[in-house]
Amino acid sequence: MLRNLLNNKYKFFVAVCCVLLLVLVRVYEQQLFYDPFLSYFKSEFNALPLPLYDGFGLFFGLLCRYVANSVLSLILMYILFSDLEMIKFISFLYVFLFGVLIAVFFGVLYFSQTDNPLLIFYIRRFLIQPIFVLLFVPAFYYQKMNK
Repeated sequence: MLRNLLNNKYKFFVAVCCVLLLVLVRVYEQQLFYDPFLSYFKSEFNALPLPLYDGFGLFFGLLCRYVANSVLSLILMYILFSDLEMIKFISFLYVFLFGVLIAVFFGVLYFSQTDNPLLIFYIRRFLIQPIFVLLFVPAFYYQKMNK
């Protein structure tokens, strides 16, 4: 009983640490990652042209932020579900979704005939925020309860 209680305290502590680290990634985003769209989307961006950016730097900044959020999200989901096969599947989903989202993001950025900052905003949002963890936790919890 005591061991179970200590184990749950440890899991709770690690889960809280993961959530706090996700918050810190958000708080220090400007210092940690190159993203000229951060200040652009905080302004009235509908009337402004897209900011100048370094494509490679932007890709690397988005990749680093996505990896940081994904790793913390995977640790959090492992703490919640303790199922290694599920974590492998979720890892595959993260890699696949990153490939699709980054291709669409840069496709819209480079090849779109019209400046559509809202489309860029929403695709970028999925890349820089841990939105997938908010979708995956309830989905896999529901699946685990129905098993």
